[in-house]
Amino acid sequence: MVATERWLLRHDLPPGGGDLGGLARLDMAPLRETLGASTIIVASDVDNPLLGPIGAAAVFGRQKGAGPHDVEALERSLRQWSTVVSDATGRNDAERAGAGAARGTGYAALALLDAEIRPGTELILDLIDFGRKVVGADLVVTGEGSLDAQSLAGKAPIGVAHAAASASVRVVAVAGRLQLSAAQLREAGIAAAYPLTDLEPDLNRCIANAGPLLRSVGGQIAKDWLS
Repeated sequence: MVATERWLLRHDLPPGGGDLGGLARLDMAPLRETLGASTIIVASDVDNPLLGPIGAAAVFGRQKGAGPHDVEALERSLRQWSTVVSDATGRNDAERAGAGAARGTGYAALALLDAEIRPGTELILDLIDFGRKVVGADLVVTGEGSLDAQSLAGKAPIGVAHAAASASVRVVAVAGRLQLSAAQLREAGIAAAYPLTDLEPDLNRCIANAGPLLRSVGGQIAKDWLS
């Protein structure tokens, strides 16, 4: 149970990252009784730490619409959260890779559930036996909503490209929008990218008509790579 202590009273914290700034004490007993000897594996496609310029608030807060003052407030709250968690657990996981995933959920998994964080793409590719199944393929098509600098931190298209490269199979990517250069794509193992915004620059119309645009891109990929 998470609680604050004000005027010697105990109050459960309401939902929301901002209220973590009022955290005073963490009661771990109910969680420990529930977990028992469970082993937790977390699949994560980012390696951001909890705090700092590439942490949960700075990166994912902005993604979700937080302004500069909101980001500062969230950073303070997350720092207080990590301090109280460290006091309760005797460990410091705030700087570990993946702690900032899902706006700090990765940190909770590491510090409170003693979880192992594995790259999400690597885990899924292992589960579906991708390395064996891709052998002999003519082309691999992968994709993401936005191919950008965050993609290079270990998201699905890059993991797929690396796995396909091991089998000497070419990879192209489809994306809603593209913010990587041709050189960055090549370095990541992606031969070409097909952003939907090349067909429909207006983002709202692009989202609304994603299905027809994807079919059009699929036809172009077939002409470019499989004809």
